Amino acid sequence: MSSRDTTPRRAWLGFTLVLGLVALVAMDGSVLYLAMPGITEAITPSAGQALWILDIYGFVVASLLIAFGNLGDRHGRLRFLLGGAALFGIGSAGAAFSPSPELLIASRALMGLGGATLLPSGLAIISNLFPDPKQRARAIGIFAATFAAGFAVGPVVGGLLLNHFWWGSVFLINLPIVAVFLAFAPVLLKEVREALPGRVDALSVAQSAIGILLAVYSVKAAAAEGISLHQVVAGVAGVGILWWFVRRQLTLADPLLDLTLFRDRVFTVAVLTGLLSLVAWSAAGYLSGVYLQSVLGFDVLAAAFLALPGAAVLTAACIGTTGVVDRIGKRSALIASHFFMGTGLLLLLLAGVSGGAVAYVASTVVAGVGYGLSFSLVAETAVAAVPQERAGSAGAIAEMSNELGNALGISLLGSLAAFLFRLLGPGTAGTLDETLSTPGLAAETAAQAKDAFVTGLHTAIGVAAVLTFALGFLAVRWLPREERSEKADPTRHQAQDLENV
Repeated sequence: MSSRDTTPRRAWLGFTLVLGLVALVAMDGSVLYLAMPGITEAITPSAGQALWILDIYGFVVASLLIAFGNLGDRHGRLRFLLGGAALFGIGSAGAAFSPSPELLIASRALMGLGGATLLPSGLAIISNLFPDPKQRARAIGIFAATFAAGFAVGPVVGGLLLNHFWWGSVFLINLPIVAVFLAFAPVLLKEVREALPGRVDALSVAQSAIGILLAVYSVKAAAAEGISLHQVVAGVAGVGILWWFVRRQLTLADPLLDLTLFRDRVFTVAVLTGLLSLVAWSAAGYLSGVYLQSVLGFDVLAAAFLALPGAAVLTAACIGTTGVVDRIGKRSALIASHFFMGTGLLLLLLAGVSGGAVAYVASTVVAGVGYGLSFSLVAETAVAAVPQERAGSAGAIAEMSNELGNALGISLLGSLAAFLFRLLGPGTAGTLDETLSTPGLAAETAAQAKDAFVTGLHTAIGVAAVLTFALGFLAVRWLPREERSEKADPTRHQAQDLENV
């Protein structure tokens, strides 16, 4: 703290305590990307189960984020933080020692349940810790940077741990941080609640969670096992429930998801950016982790080091976004994020069955600039686009778009890659890792399996690149040009509007 900083030391200590949990929640969305080959070898999940292990966490967080944010406002944010941290710790311990895919999926779901309570309540408590608007804006910026950095370094941390310990260690590292938080949070943090009108609609919570899970299950099952009656029924039921959810939100006085906010084009572009940037990042991260280890043959430590440049650039871009906005304006920075992401994704198409490490590093570095800008700008852009009294709803939707995008990238694009592997591969097993571990596998069969995986990787990443460029061109058309005063002071709304997130 500087000599002019009048914020009590206790507030900064409490702030640091919350940041530890924020980093964990973000990191656990990506920490398994390099761990999946080891998990596949240890507990042999099917192709569908492997995808669920990766993304059930994100789906649970995304589907409950807004509901738990509202409940925390009403019943006490610190109470929700403590309960969420305890659930997160229990789920982490269960995941570390899971002897089967089913138990690992269930433990990851429990971690998601805890994570859904941490993000909205943590941000609200941070806002309450700093009554000074400038200090509050600074703290929120650090919060956003920590969340982005957690996503970025997750694979690297996972790789470093796996080089020395078994795969369960990527979950056990959560326990010390959770224990420190539970011990000191009651001392350093104060309870915060608000007397909000209305109530949380339980039916809407159930509709969103069940609808998303059924729809995604249908996509996964089709990719891993082919079309079947139960898969089609699940898909139709999921889409129908989600449609019912949308119709219900438009009729409720206090909707769980305020869909009328999407009438604002700036808000819509911001939320779609948050969704799509995580779709692309998570799909590329997961598929690249398998590619580096199972196709190119790098060990987990080497794969982690190859991921470092991209993680460093992403974190630096997130931290430096304010300076970029000062120079070119928020509109130009948000538009640029799409084209950096899209160009970086296209570079990954140069990665082949051999010699693709350079293309991978170049891809993560270029795309990392776009990801960093996007992660920093989405929430502030979404909040600034709506009236102040709706800032809380806007911020919650922006956070939800990130978590849902992280899960959808793996489930949808990962399923597309899995489908192409099943279609073009040798048919020995459902995944590349299972195929390569088959006893007595012929060299020609292994080469066919690797080629099929790379084809799936290229197709999935190509789809992500096309969607990213398309949204970039849409942003050019929809985002209004800024006045010079807005460029000179890009954070003029932040301290006022993000106060209510």
